[in-house]
Amino acid sequence: MSIQAINVRNQFRGKVKEIITGDVVSEVDVETPWGIVTSVITSRSVRDLDLKVGSEVVALVKSTEVSIAKL
Repeated sequence: MSIQAINVRNQFRGKVKEIITGDVVSEVDVETPWGIVTSVITSRSVRDLDLKVGSEVVALVKSTEVSIAKL
């Protein structure tokens, strides 16, 4: 599935600025041209996506939820 196929209106390209890793969940700060977007996702997802500071991502915002897709 491509990112374009996801039905989310607000998609913000950016780079991971900081990751605060917890045992179960982690905070991922994404720096975008419009400011920093923070997502709270599982630490397993951070590992599975191989997210690192500097990774190019898309923050997918739907209501109060922010998802991350690695580019």
